[in-house]
Amino acid sequence: MATITVAPATQDRFDDAEHALTGGGDGASCQCQWWLLTGRQFDALTRAEKEERLRIELAESPAPALIAYVDGVAAGWVRVAPRTKQPRLSRTRAFAGSPHPWDDPDVWAVTCFVVRREFRGQGLTAKLLEAAVEHARAGGARVLEAYPTDTAVRDTPTNDLYIGILSVFLAAGFREVARPKPHRTTVELDFAQAG
Repeated sequence: MATITVAPATQDRFDDAEHALTGGGDGASCQCQWWLLTGRQFDALTRAEKEERLRIELAESPAPALIAYVDGVAAGWVRVAPRTKQPRLSRTRAFAGSPHPWDDPDVWAVTCFVVRREFRGQGLTAKLLEAAVEHARAGGARVLEAYPTDTAVRDTPTNDLYIGILSVFLAAGFREVARPKPHRTTVELDFAQAG
């Protein structure tokens, strides 16, 4: 049985972050910068510039993301950070259902999962989410929010599941607080209520 561990995405783990991000989907070209920039800013940057932005960001504390390892190999990634550090969220209509003011620094958000193709189907998304919950709690979050897709409503291409799947969040104790579109949900875990 494989050993799965999760660690903060720090600058000394940049090569591991790159390995996790480049194994499938848009992670390689995005460098997990989508939620940090406007569309125009994002489109204007080269991949190398996005990589450099990520490298600099990984020096921040608390870490803005986590890396999952399977038997020591970087296999997955999750972005989990205060919403205020992910400004594009507030401008995304599909996420308009949040019951919390967008400038509330105590609301964190899980916004991006990447699992390398060869490690899919091993429960890494659930492990990453479990670690993201603990990371947000330790970082002082009052609420952890996410915007997963309800795959029971609509078939969704794998590449579009980077924001997560509703059933995984519900199994982790999140509750649905809004449904801006039939397949798009807003879920939250309130740490005060969760205990």
